[in-house]
Amino acid sequence: MFNFICRAGIAGMMLAGGAMAATSAPQTADQWRQAAIADIETAYRITLDNHPGTHDPANPAFASNLAKARAEGLALAAKVADGGGYQAALKRFSTQIHDGHAGVSVLSGASKKDLLWPGFVAVWRGDSMLVYASEAGGPPAGARIDDCDGRNMTELAETNFFAFDGLSEERGNWWAYAGDTFIDFGNPFVARPVQCRFTFNGKQIAHTLNWRPLSEQGTKWSEASFNGPLLPVGLSEPRAKLYWAAMPTFHPDEAQRAAYRAMTAEIQEHRQRYLDADAIVIDLRGNHGGSSLWSRDFSRALWGESRVNRLRKMYSAQQQIWWRASADNSAYVRRMAATLRDEKQEAFAAEMDRVADGMKESLQRGEKFYVPPTSAANIGADDRALNLADDRALNLADDRALNLAGDLPPFTKPVYVVVPGQCASACLDALDYFTLFPNTKLIGAPSSADSTYMEVRSQKLDSGLAKVIIPNKVYVGRPRAAGQFYSPAIYVPDLDWTQQAFLKVIEADLAKR
Repeated sequence: MFNFICRAGIAGMMLAGGAMAATSAPQTADQWRQAAIADIETAYRITLDNHPGTHDPANPAFASNLAKARAEGLALAAKVADGGGYQAALKRFSTQIHDGHAGVSVLSGASKKDLLWPGFVAVWRGDSMLVYASEAGGPPAGARIDDCDGRNMTELAETNFFAFDGLSEERGNWWAYAGDTFIDFGNPFVARPVQCRFTFNGKQIAHTLNWRPLSEQGTKWSEASFNGPLLPVGLSEPRAKLYWAAMPTFHPDEAQRAAYRAMTAEIQEHRQRYLDADAIVIDLRGNHGGSSLWSRDFSRALWGESRVNRLRKMYSAQQQIWWRASADNSAYVRRMAATLRDEKQEAFAAEMDRVADGMKESLQRGEKFYVPPTSAANIGADDRALNLADDRALNLADDRALNLAGDLPPFTKPVYVVVPGQCASACLDALDYFTLFPNTKLIGAPSSADSTYMEVRSQKLDSGLAKVIIPNKVYVGRPRAAGQFYSPAIYVPDLDWTQQAFLKVIEADLAKR
C-alpha cells in the first residue's frame, strides 16, 4: 500500500529530506571513517535480519549479493575522510543491492560540503545527454554533450553517477537522474570532468568546465529538468473536452488527499461529462510513489468499480503476498494501521492489524513469513499485481471480461498517461491499473522498475546521518516481473517537459485517430 523510496542525485536529496539528528556530526577524518563503517555494518545487519529477500526461495542469491554490497561499501568506508566520502560509501552499499526499496538513504546535511556544478544543468533524453539550461558563457541549452576528457556520456554517467546512485539497468533512471553526472556531490572517489565537447546546430564546441557552488537558479533548473513544471493534484481543462488529471505524488499531505478525493468524486458524479470527452490525460510527472489507493480509486471512478475489480483479480489470480515476520516489521505494520485510521481508511486499517497479528504469530512459531490465507485477493494484491499491457491483448479483446451486466457504461475515450523516468513503486501500480484498458496510451519516458519487495519502512542509524530502508513483504507470482519497466508508446524527447509540450504530442496523436 505504501511503497515509497526516493533515490538518486539532487532530487533524492531534496525529497528524502530530514534534518540532521541531535547527534553532532563527525569532526575528524577518523570519526567520519568510523561512522561510515559502523553505519554500513548496522545497515547490513538490519537488512539481513528483516528483508524478505534473505529467505526468499525465488532469490537464493540475495544474501550473497547483500554481502557483496557490504564488502564494496566497507572498502570505500576504509578510505573515508569527510562527509562526502561517508555519503559515497553508503551510496555504494545501497547501489550494489540493486533494489530501489532497500539500502540506506543519507539524510540531507550529512555532508557539509556545498554541491558544485559547472554552470549548466544536464538532462538525458533518449540516448543522449543534453544541456538543459546554462548560465551566461556556458554551452547553449539544447546542445548535445558528446564526451568529456575522452569519455563518452554513457561511460561517464556509469562511473561518476550510477556507480553510487540509481539503477543504470533501468532506462527510466537515465531520463530522470543521469544529468546529475554534472553535479559534484563531494564524492572523493570520482574524477570531475575538466573539458567537454558539445554539438549544437551541427557545430562542435569545446568547453572547459568551471566548477563552483550550485546556485539557487541551478537547483531550480535541476528540479525542472526531468519533470518540468508540476501541476497541483486535481483536474483541469486546458481546452474544451480535454481533461487533465494531475497526480504528482501518491504520498499526499492532507490538502492533497482532499484534492484526490475531490477529483475522484468529480469523475463519479459527472461521469457522462468524461464519457463525452475528447481525451483524458493522467499526468504522473513528479510522482515517486506512495500509496496505490489513489490510482485505484481514480481508476474505479473512470472505468467502473466492478470492471476494475474484476480485471484486477483476473491478473493477480496466481499472486501471493508473503510478509517477512520480524519484530520490527510487525511493529511497523501496526503503526501503518494507525496511520490508515487517521486517514479514515478503516477497512484497510483493520486488514493491516490482521497482518500484524499474523506476523507476530508466525514469528512466535519460528516461521520466516506470514502468508495471509487469501493473500491473492487481499488488499495488497488487489492494489498492485496486474499484467503489462503487451501481455493483455488476448484477454482484453474478450468483451466478456471487459463488460458484464451491471457494469457502468464503458469508458472508451483516449486516455494518455504522462510517465516520468522516476516512476516506480506505487507509480508503477498506477500504470498497472491504467493499462488494463486498451484505450490507454503511455507517453513520455520509460518508467523505472521495482523488485518484488515492497511496503518499505525506514530506521535511523546510530550516527543520525542516514536511515536504512527495509521492505516488509514480497510478491510471489506477481505478473510484473522484478526489474520489468514500462516503455511509452510515444517518447517525448523535448528538452522542456511542459504541459504545452505534451498537449502538442497528444493533439497530434488525436488528429491521427
